[in-house]
Amino acid sequence: MHYICLIYGDEAKQANMSQADMGQVMEAYGAFTEAIKTAGVMVAGDALKPTSAATTVRVRDGKPLHTDGPFAETKEQLGGFYILDCKDLDEALAWAAKIPTAHHGSVEVRPIMVFD
Repeated sequence: MHYICLIYGDEAKQANMSQADMGQVMEAYGAFTEAIKTAGVMVAGDALKPTSAATTVRVRDGKPLHTDGPFAETKEQLGGFYILDCKDLDEALAWAAKIPTAHHGSVEVRPIMVFD
């Protein structure tokens, strides 16, 4: 079964990190990505540009409305994702706990719906 791990963190804190601290974070992500590839559970994954690069689209009365930024203001922003192929939710949760941002942000794990 495929699970998406949505990675949420504080963009402001990340923007103010030293280059050395950011290097440690990137090294941790590199190690995690290599671990899930080696385990054969990685389907996809990527980082996202900051919310300042986002545009939200809504259609109201048949007309598209575009708004700069994310849908809602929150303390944490969606920064990236992994899609994992795991035997069950317990395995997906175990991998999600190893995502570096889980130690200071949060990781939402959701099964991906399959349409037959």
